[in-house]
Amino acid sequence: MNPERLSLYLVTDPVLCGSRGVEETCRLALESGVGTLQLRDKTASTRELIHMAAVLINLCRKHGALFIVNDRVDVAMAAGADGVHLGQDDMPVAMARALLGTDAVIGASARSPREAESAWRESADYIAANLVFPTDTKTDLGEPLGLRAIAELKKASPLPLIAIGGIKPSNADIVRKAGADGIAVVSAIMAAQDVPKAVRALMKKHSKSC
Repeated sequence: MNPERLSLYLVTDPVLCGSRGVEETCRLALESGVGTLQLRDKTASTRELIHMAAVLINLCRKHGALFIVNDRVDVAMAAGADGVHLGQDDMPVAMARALLGTDAVIGASARSPREAESAWRESADYIAANLVFPTDTKTDLGEPLGLRAIAELKKASPLPLIAIGGIKPSNADIVRKAGADGIAVVSAIMAAQDVPKAVRALMKKHSKSC
């Protein structure tokens, strides 16, 4: 896995993108430079997820991006995704690795150094610092971690670290300066009126911080 692909990571939301739809929003985002796309839809059926995964995989292949499925190892396997992203209540990383094989990309959410170290030792490929700032798209995780936690999670594991939760162009640079290797966003792109402009704004912050 090329860690550069994690620099700008988009998580889908079928509600935030409105009438534009997930497929068109993702097409615009991938064309504009998003390196990793994660399919996340808590309300969709398994069949619907597999269908949408097939559509988005084709877009990702066309643009050289990674395609990840949130939570669902079965959907990732059925659709031929590049990998899966797992939360603390999902299948253990080691079990997912046994099912998906050594070539799969497995990400793991972490909110403490202990969780980050555990994910690394179980063979995850990257860590996500889950909920850096407050956001309406994640309401079940308690208090935001804040910037200090990024450095703490980085120390606990040698894996690439992405940060998610309330990240937008106005704070993307300070998140990277705090130690994040990449940023993951939902509303900053999915709800944007002008998707290419939103992607450029996030990438501009990245180039200035490098």
